[in-house]
Amino acid sequence: MMDATAIATRLNQQFTDAISESLPQDKHPRIHTTGQHWRTIAQFLHSDDTLAFDFLACISAVDYVADNQLCAVYDLYSTGHKHWFAVKVYTDRDNPQIPSVMDIWPAADWHEREAFDLMGIVFDGHSDLRRILLPEDWVGHPLRKDYQFPREYQGIPGTTEIDWQQKPDYPA
Repeated sequence: MMDATAIATRLNQQFTDAISESLPQDKHPRIHTTGQHWRTIAQFLHSDDTLAFDFLACISAVDYVADNQLCAVYDLYSTGHKHWFAVKVYTDRDNPQIPSVMDIWPAADWHEREAFDLMGIVFDGHSDLRRILLPEDWVGHPLRKDYQFPREYQGIPGTTEIDWQQKPDYPA
């Protein structure tokens, strides 16, 4: 088992120019990179014997609207070495593209589709990138911070107007 500092050091030595930030002492130990470097780093994380990250636990999408960036956070685990580490992959918010890693970690298939559906990140090379939670004709990506929820969808109200001054009359 390697601790987070050793993992970050290993990655920084291997990918000096590809890592923009290294935070092994954080509550969520991780490195930061871009979509341009992600595939190479992902393959190394999976295949390097000292790291052997063979389990992708989750991909979380984050909207940094003030910085005009989106981010996919990959939480990785090595079942052989029993260590955890994360990688944040940043991409431009106006043209969000990150290479797919579903061929490296098959669990990425559904996680990438969810991040595509709800945040709009395009995972280049994904074999079936389509909406997973919303209908195909849904407009926009509802987890983006500037998303405007529709008043209705195909005649179904999307919001309700509630008068919070009136107390509902509940049966006793």
